[in-house]
Amino acid sequence: MKIYNDLATLTGDGATRARIEGRPPQLSHNGRRRSSRRFRFSRWPGLVFALTAAAGCGSGEPAAPPAPQVTVATPVRRPVQRYAEFTGTTVAVAYAEIRARVPGLLTEVRFSPGGLVKKEEILFVIEREQYLAARDEAVGALRSAEAELARAESDLERVQQAIKTNAVSQSDLDRARADRDQAEAAVISARARLDKAELDLSYTLVRSPVDGQVGRNLVDVGNLVGTTGPTLLTTVNKLDPIFVYFDSPELLVLKLLALRRPERSERSEAADEVGRVDVSLSNETDFPHEGHIDFIDNTVDPTTGTIELRAVLENADTVIFPGLFVRIRVYGEVEPNALVIDERAVGSDLGGKYVYVLDAKNVVEQRYIELGPLQDDGMIVVERGLEGNERYVVNGLLRARPGFPVAPLSAAEEG
Repeated sequence: MKIYNDLATLTGDGATRARIEGRPPQLSHNGRRRSSRRFRFSRWPGLVFALTAAAGCGSGEPAAPPAPQVTVATPVRRPVQRYAEFTGTTVAVAYAEIRARVPGLLTEVRFSPGGLVKKEEILFVIEREQYLAARDEAVGALRSAEAELARAESDLERVQQAIKTNAVSQSDLDRARADRDQAEAAVISARARLDKAELDLSYTLVRSPVDGQVGRNLVDVGNLVGTTGPTLLTTVNKLDPIFVYFDSPELLVLKLLALRRPERSERSEAADEVGRVDVSLSNETDFPHEGHIDFIDNTVDPTTGTIELRAVLENADTVIFPGLFVRIRVYGEVEPNALVIDERAVGSDLGGKYVYVLDAKNVVEQRYIELGPLQDDGMIVVERGLEGNERYVVNGLLRARPGFPVAPLSAAEEG
């Protein structure tokens, strides 16, 4: 009815409108029906549009959009190297505090701060004159004592000859023997004083005890050192090799110890890799520095359940120095048949890590998984959550929705 009402309205035909509305048509002043003369052919386009719109209102729902395209792949099984990553700090393999061991005036500094020094290289010189004089005095005292010993031994020999003829008494012999013993003791004492004087003289040349990198001089030339105790002059760190200390969960340490037992019958070249470490500095994305674990502490920290481990690295170019923050990758055994997927397919929410897998009808399912170590080629190990025969979404995660179908493409089809 509404369509006809609209038609009458559009045409302006009063009679038609009257019949539709159920009332008599209006008559003109001469008794004839009033007809509209306003209808023109130009109104037909509006009529066609109205009829078309009315016909459209009776059609069904609009067609559903096509399923979004996503790239899918299947998990792969292959051998993978197990590893765990930790953070730690570098420590010098040897650290020495260079101190003044004798008092005196500092006269020379013979190194460049921050440079490399060799073992026994002279770093500082303390005034030597008084120690040279003390050494010479000790030499003179030793010679005097040795001369006195020679005289006492000669006297003892004469008394021993004379007592055979009863020319001297027994007391004379005892006295001569005591003088000889006293002279021997004097020689020993004088020799010790000479050794002490020579040692003090050697301390005036302050040497490096190790090869390494020296710090800055903490005392300048012209200052007295050693007057109130051993004055700290500088420090030296041995940098090649270098240590890395880090804390590891006790479970990992127990696994490493079990894998390295000599009685393991399956021990192989892969087993020898257990305990190998790679280290990365804070400005590096890979792990270019190789080393191995050489120390495991003998006590578990009861508050954290961790054990301190130490790795040793070669550092011939001295790129690594003490106190750096580093990442450590500790390698374990090789798993021959691990399940891996593309790391790009992994999503994360409050429930954990997940992937989108497709069923037989290409409907998306959100599957939570437990992940293992990331591999260098971008694949990541799946510990739990996948069987290995699923199709999972690699590209198009934002277009996929759980419970809705997608149009899967392989990597070859996408490319």
